[in-house]
Amino acid sequence: MKLISKLRLFLLSGILLALQACSVKYSFTGTNINYDLVKSFTVENFFNDSGGGPANMEQLFTESLKEYYQRNTQLELVRTNGDLQFAGAINRYSLTPQSAVSSNNPNLPDRAGQMRLTIAVEVEYMNLTNEEENLRRTFSFFQDYDPRTTTLLDVENQLVEEIFQNIIQDIFTATVANW
Repeated sequence: MKLISKLRLFLLSGILLALQACSVKYSFTGTNINYDLVKSFTVENFFNDSGGGPANMEQLFTESLKEYYQRNTQLELVRTNGDLQFAGAINRYSLTPQSAVSSNNPNLPDRAGQMRLTIAVEVEYMNLTNEEENLRRTFSFFQDYDPRTTTLLDVENQLVEEIFQNIIQDIFTATVANW
């Protein structure tokens, strides 16, 4: 049994040594960042141009974006002139009904059975070490809730956080993961 464990350890160390010798770089966070060239990132304060949402929505998005990149990369967050730079605005915050529910009462109108909250964020990304990777794109996501059992005020903060998590993952994939 010990022989098998030693053999596995030997094979694994051989594979790792071979990968290192071939200069293959792989990040276990799923990024393709060349940390020899890219050392820092900057996130400008995002603005809320949508006309809706909680009062602190732009601050929540900005801080969540910073935290995500700090958690998932080795980059240092700097105030200005980062090697990677993010700026933009929340440009859509909308509620739309998704399905109608009959009131079964001729004197009452039908109402929405599901409501959809959609948020869109326009992002300008600049990679100062590789300008070919620069992009300006709108990322959006939505979450549904049941207005028959809860109000928007009851679930708004949770929905906004969930939507932002998905948008930030999409931004990360489009900028430094390049999937």
